[in-house]
Amino acid sequence: MTDERTTPETDGQVFDAVKGNWVDTLAPAWTRPYLRLSRADRPVGTWLLLIPTWWGALLAASAAGEMTLRTVWILIGSAIGAFLMRGAGCTWNDITDRHIDASVARTKSRPIPSGQVSVKRALGWMGLQCLLAFFILLTFGKLAIVLGIASLLPVAIYPFAKRFTWWPQIFLGLAFNWGALLAYAAVAGEINSAPVFLYLSGIAWTLFYDTIYAHQDKEDDALIGVKSTARLFGDNTAVWLKRFLIVTVLLMAGAVIEALSGRSLLATVIAIGAPWGMGWHLVWQMTRLDINDPDTCLRLFRSNRNAGLIAALFFAASVFV
Repeated sequence: MTDERTTPETDGQVFDAVKGNWVDTLAPAWTRPYLRLSRADRPVGTWLLLIPTWWGALLAASAAGEMTLRTVWILIGSAIGAFLMRGAGCTWNDITDRHIDASVARTKSRPIPSGQVSVKRALGWMGLQCLLAFFILLTFGKLAIVLGIASLLPVAIYPFAKRFTWWPQIFLGLAFNWGALLAYAAVAGEINSAPVFLYLSGIAWTLFYDTIYAHQDKEDDALIGVKSTARLFGDNTAVWLKRFLIVTVLLMAGAVIEALSGRSLLATVIAIGAPWGMGWHLVWQMTRLDINDPDTCLRLFRSNRNAGLIAALFFAASVFV
């Protein structure tokens, strides 16, 4: 993984961005600080925000046994919205964490602590992204709009969580998996136990992957007094990851059983492949985990895009049988 990471260059490249990413090579120079602020040069976070929305939309479509044009739009609109809201969330996170980021080796090259973007301009950029995402949300239906507005609360709280709890990853999970509820509501027009199980499954998954991610910064976090599950679990991390893995799989299976009770056995079996396939990917990650190797932690964290997409593919397949 070392060859995919680079130290900050004079043009403002962020330390943990993938070398040669499209922001640093193709985007107009004046846009780069803002795109870096939105983590567009590190797209895995957008995927991790988007994937639960696809789970929710596809599970609702599978429960109905049809893929309508509205569902297709929900899938597309969710992708655009995830890019915008992940960007807005990261901008807010960098505004609130600017002093902490300046003290951490991996984050001091970010646009605000490195002086590429002022706090005032960052606030304006955050507002623009939120506004554009809201226009998309307006097409999703009344219940989805209410849920979308409600999602702003965990998003606002998350950057402060590591200051007052050893479990900030729970707050990240609350925010990042809200789309499972929102997209299910947008497709089905209601919320029942199935999307709730799916949402809780996503939170357990977030605890899994973000604990791995947090091990990159545990030494700096200890020096500046920032809390995380990585610091809390320490050498017992593998034990906790196994627990999160099991909870993720069981809750996702429960969501499938609840949602597809009226569908065929074949559709249910295919959809159950979602937690089965994703679970094996998480097992694979654990066999390769070295909590004392930041490069390995980053590589495994990024691989969770594939883990989540495995589940989405099984959900999609179950719609058409």
